[in-house]
Amino acid sequence: MTGWRSGLALAGALLLSLNMHAQPKITQLYFDTRASFHQEWDDGGYRSQFTGDHFNLNVRGSLTDKLDFRIRQRLNKAVFDPRNMFNATDFLYLRWQAAPKLALTVGKNALFIGGYEFDAVPIDVYYYSNFCNNLYQGFSFGVNAEYEFLPGQVLAFQFCNSPLSLGFQNLYAYNLEWFGHFAPWWNTLWSVNFVQDEHKRFINYIALGNRLIFGPLAIDVEWMNRAGFGQKRFFSDYTVISKIIWTVGKWNLCAKAGYEENPLENVDAQGRALDMAVAPGTRNIYAGCGVEFFPLPDRDRLRLHAVWFRSSSIGINNFDIGITWRLNVIKR
Repeated sequence: MTGWRSGLALAGALLLSLNMHAQPKITQLYFDTRASFHQEWDDGGYRSQFTGDHFNLNVRGSLTDKLDFRIRQRLNKAVFDPRNMFNATDFLYLRWQAAPKLALTVGKNALFIGGYEFDAVPIDVYYYSNFCNNLYQGFSFGVNAEYEFLPGQVLAFQFCNSPLSLGFQNLYAYNLEWFGHFAPWWNTLWSVNFVQDEHKRFINYIALGNRLIFGPLAIDVEWMNRAGFGQKRFFSDYTVISKIIWTVGKWNLCAKAGYEENPLENVDAQGRALDMAVAPGTRNIYAGCGVEFFPLPDRDRLRLHAVWFRSSSIGINNFDIGITWRLNVIKR
């Protein structure tokens, strides 16, 4: 009886804290899209095509003064998948500000895996590492808690469906991430992750993303180690990435390079890969550079880009010329 009354009291306190009389409102509603003229060439010749890369519906708002929501739907991605009917949905969550320093979130959210390449908005990324490309899902359903233990320093825990799951397969990920900084010019996205794969095995990620900001120059330096249980050597399956963006007026001058390695020995007793994202035997160098131009005062509204990139695991030169633009329907 005491537990029952305590539960009612807790539920009552929650309802009161949500301020049920507050009016729901949408603070942002916008569409954004990116299209390119994609060209590629190798020893087999030259190929080109016009492509639509992204087309998204974005909605943000609040149900009460302490309960926010976010939705991002990719309108050019296959909506129905028999294993994941929310395949085209990146964000679909409610976030409750339970206390000034504590927030709780439920729904579909980005995986809390460290590193700025993984964390970046997909429409802003022209090419990815094999690790990011090969995860089955970078957004999944789950719950997470964020605690701001110091100003600008947030520790977050997330329990969610595994990024190595094709959909809803009773496979989970346990993620601990630090969103913070060591100095005003040194920001961090560091995480420790334990992720289940389709064989019910766990793999551990340690991801250390660092962003150094010196006026108009931003430099990312990232390292990720991946260790499946039974792996013979700790530092053998890894990725390192560096990115530079130099802002000059309305222009961004950009370059990014990375290296990924996973030796053939990283398999279990049955010969199955311990890492399901970066295959054993991988030695991949990928790099690229480009320019971005923002003709309007509001940089979010219109962006032109020209980018070259190449990955040694594919062996194709890529060159994109494209445009990204946003239509704001509601912006408060």
